[in-house]
Order: sequence, then C-alpha cells, then structure tokens
Amino acid sequence: MPRADRAQSSNVLIVNGTPYLIDAGDGVTRRLVQAGVDFRKIDHIFITHNHNDHMAGLATLLDSEWQYSHRAPVHVHGPPGTEAVVKGAVQYFSADAEIRSIEGKNSAPLSEVFVGHDLEPGLIYQDANIKVTAVENTHYHFPANSLPYGKHRSYSYRFETPDRVLVFSGDTGASQALAGLAKGADVLVSEVIVVEDYKQLMIKNGSWQARTPSEQQAYLRHVTEDHVTPEEVGQLATKAGVKTVILTHLVPTVDDRDDYSRYAAKVKQYYTGRVLVAKDLMQF
Repeated sequence: MPRADRAQSSNVLIVNGTPYLIDAGDGVTRRLVQAGVDFRKIDHIFITHNHNDHMAGLATLLDSEWQYSHRAPVHVHGPPGTEAVVKGAVQYFSADAEIRSIEGKNSAPLSEVFVGHDLEPGLIYQDANIKVTAVENTHYHFPANSLPYGKHRSYSYRFETPDRVLVFSGDTGASQALAGLAKGADVLVSEVIVVEDYKQLMIKNGSWQARTPSEQQAYLRHVTEDHVTPEEVGQLATKAGVKTVILTHLVPTVDDRDDYSRYAAKVKQYYTGRVLVAKDLMQF
C-alpha cells in the first residue's frame, strides 16, 4: 500500500564515497535526493528480484541520470529478467530521449548508458570497494508444471567492504542459502512479515474481500512460504552469527502509527544481538 511516509524498497550502501544501490522501488530517486546522495554518481545497481516494489523506480532513476548528463554505463545487476527490465526502461523513455537529445540534454543513446546483466549466483561483482556475492533464496515457489518454473529467481546479496560485511536478504522465505551467505556478517538487512497483520490490513482496505476464495488461499500461501516472520529472522541471525539485524520491507498494518517494535521483540526471543527497525532515510 502506498503511504505518505514510506517509499518502496531501496537501500544505498556508500563505501569510500561511492554509492551502490540495492533495489530501486518506486520513489527511489526522490529518496536518494532527500538522503543527500547524488543520484548521478550511481554506476551500479543490484536488483534482488523483479517484483515491482523492488524495481518500479528503476526507469525514472536511470532516465534522471541520463538527463543530467551521465554518459558512462550504469550497470544493473540481478537475476534472470533484469536485462529485460532495463530494455523496458529504455523503451519507456525512448520518445522522451529522442526529444531531449535534440534539445541538448544528452546525445548518448539510452541503450549505451543503461546496461542490464542477468547473472547466475556466485561472485557477481568486485571492485576496489566491494565484493558482491549472490545466492538464490526461497522467495519464489512455482509449481513444477507452470510456465514461470525455473524462469525467475530471487537473490540475496553479501557485500564485503574494507571494514564491514553487510547482507541484504531481499524478499525470501526461510533459506539455508541465506543463512550461509550471512555467516559472520556485521549487518543483516532482512525483510520481515507478520501474516495476520497483513491480512487484517487487506480486510480493512477491501482488497481481501475482492479476492476469490482460491486467490485468498494462494495469497496466504505466498506470504507464509515466501517471506520470513520475526521469529525466523531471529533464528537465522543466531545461526549465522550476525552482529546487527535491521528489519525492513515493513508491510503497513491497520495502525498507521505502528512502530513495529513488537517485531523487534519477537526477533530478540531468538537472537541476542542488536535489532533495529528501519524507517525511510535512516542511516546506519
């Protein structure tokens, strides 16, 4: 649900003054500006998966970079489908780019500035600041006989920097691969969900009643199997031995003033380290 105080999922990791973006949900460009980050300096973007709340703002971010004379390639790394998303962004702004090229905004073709990379799990990127490793998590459960089976993937990322290791879960269900990826990390930025909270919100706004019984059942299965509860976050963090957990991807509840402190308390039933609840524009 869109909310006045929250944009969709995105995080920016700054290492030695260089920003690296993890996910690009709707509102990412404005949030970067509000955070004091120069969006024109973002050359590498890492998409965890191709749900719209993690990449819907990608096209406008890329186009904003292009309009303000970014000519070096902007690399968008992610699971299969990422290249198609970037090509879609290029197509989306093709008419605008043709007009603005004549007006002198930027003559470099969009397709040369925006570069998508469909990547397999493993070491996916490395430079002087970061080393990035991806694993496939358990956010997708497609029936074996369905068309999407094996086509789409969802990744978690581990960023090794000169002084800290940070892991971004993306969206995931309980995942042994993520637990291994997070081993010994300084920070685990983890999604979290309480299914009943989400269901009550949908009942309140009428979207639950608009679904058929089979759609209701399928959606409950999705949010139960393909996301993690606070208790599961705590268990994973303990198993991996991470130092700090940051809870993010917070689904709105029926209480607009909800601070999600009870989520942190549930995590701490299984984990003795530091637990923080993220808010937009927070810095760590």
